[in-house]
Amino acid sequence: MQANARVVRVEGGQAWLELADVAGGCGRCDEPGGCRSVQMSQAFGGPGKVFALPASLPVSAGDRVRISIPDGAPLSVALASYGLATLLLIAGAAIGSELGTGGRADLFALVGGGVGLLLAWSINKALPRSRTWRHRLRMELAREGDCLNSPQRLQ
Repeated sequence: MQANARVVRVEGGQAWLELADVAGGCGRCDEPGGCRSVQMSQAFGGPGKVFALPASLPVSAGDRVRISIPDGAPLSVALASYGLATLLLIAGAAIGSELGTGGRADLFALVGGGVGLLLAWSINKALPRSRTWRHRLRMELAREGDCLNSPQRLQ
């Protein structure tokens, strides 16, 4: 995903950026057969939102830049957040139900599901501390005309 932005100010090694346009997917969001992926573009915020990124290249106020999130990053985050929680909830409830005896299977299933959700919450809290995970979710900054997929890209 990519979006164009304008540098508002640069201070303390941070470039403060304002989105110049609404980031989008394929452009067929509301057409028949479109995936309505415009919601994913909200990772950049909406037009007029100002946020900071590390100033990885020399920029100054008024410069136009392009921001990019690696392909697959939003899906990875969604799977880690929702997929893992759903999987561990169901697994915990199933294990708890099997361990329950004498009409207490429902109670054990409830406790097992709660333990599964707690485990998923713990894992999702620990993921941002992982250097590999953070690297996959990084945002890149490049001058507006630069190609972010070229070997000469600025990071």
